[in-house]
Amino acid sequence: DKFVFEGFLPVKKGRQTRLTFLAEETRTIIFYESPHKLLKTLTHFAEYFGEDRPISVSRELTKLYEETIRGTVSELIQHFTTKAPKGEFVVVVGGKK
Repeated sequence: DKFVFEGFLPVKKGRQTRLTFLAEETRTIIFYESPHKLLKTLTHFAEYFGEDRPISVSRELTKLYEETIRGTVSELIQHFTTKAPKGEFVVVVGGKK
């Protein structure tokens, strides 16, 4: 029912601090991510939020090649390990239960 918009995550040490804080968030969390950082960010999500957290990754929203992939963090890591991410991404992570 509720969500929080985070935009882009901070880089380096600020990222760890923010992810530690967000790991306890019960609302749905929305992020932006670039294609060259997506897989690393998903790996951080697995570490901080857990591999089974529900997640949705959408690319090229409102454009011709719009695509959304849903699953768990671990499933999307597998997907983007075999298929290189292209485009700009919106990542939606389910809140902590």
